[in-house]
Amino acid sequence: MNDARPGAGAGAPTVLRMILGRRLREARQGAGLSLDDAAKALRVTPLTIRRLEKAEVGLKILYVEKLLETYGAGGQEIEEFVGLAERANEPGWWHPYRDVMPSWFTAYVSLETGARTLRTYEPQYVTGLLQTPGYARAVLRGGFPNDGEDELDRRVELRLRRQSLLTRQDAPTLWVVMEEAVLHRVVGGPEVMREQIDRLLQASELEHVSVDVVPFAAGAHVGACAPFTYFRFEERELPDIVYSEILSASVYLDQRADVVAHLEAHNRLSLKTSSADSRALLNRMRKEYS
Repeated sequence: MNDARPGAGAGAPTVLRMILGRRLREARQGAGLSLDDAAKALRVTPLTIRRLEKAEVGLKILYVEKLLETYGAGGQEIEEFVGLAERANEPGWWHPYRDVMPSWFTAYVSLETGARTLRTYEPQYVTGLLQTPGYARAVLRGGFPNDGEDELDRRVELRLRRQSLLTRQDAPTLWVVMEEAVLHRVVGGPEVMREQIDRLLQASELEHVSVDVVPFAAGAHVGACAPFTYFRFEERELPDIVYSEILSASVYLDQRADVVAHLEAHNRLSLKTSSADSRALLNRMRKEYS
């Protein structure tokens, strides 16, 4: 998953599909078979097998059954795997919003939904998971200036629905590091900013949410770069993944060196402030918008 915009054109992979793809690869390797060997069993190209294993295409049930038989799997194992494959092929909750969501971003929403831990760095805006409706609308209006009101409403609705993961019984840990500049950027007006800062203060009181604000006084630092999100999962099949984006592209990184570099950057940034200092800064900025 090292190319930008994974899954574009074939439906971005769900977390479950990624897990099953890796299990297929492990089963093939455990059977001592090459990509060419697996391809011959299906009468397809090795590229098709590779794409199945990388979750770049949907899991065709007939393909899955034939491959597992080739790899020596038993009947019960095949039946259980097929059941999971059918679930993996089902559209995610975000599917109805595909008209207002780039195909490459569906992978992000799937990762976000399935992650156990999320760490974000935000130099410009409040992270989407903590945005208020008013702030989200103002940000999205700026990002999609040609949208009509109906499209804008749907984008806002999608962003707010994503936030439901923070109130789940098995909610992931969210650790946000943002620049002080985010609080000075007046998005939507003073009232919207005041409400947004209240939201950040409330969120920072949750046991599974941390909000750190790096002050201007911190000076130059390692995080002076594009925003990024780090995902960690409970499933052993999934590596840690980092997502980053620029104006016209996005990238998903799972090579260890890349992931570690971003994780270390997040750790170093968090040392530039403290929870108490961050709350004090948030309260001070709230007063400025009163």
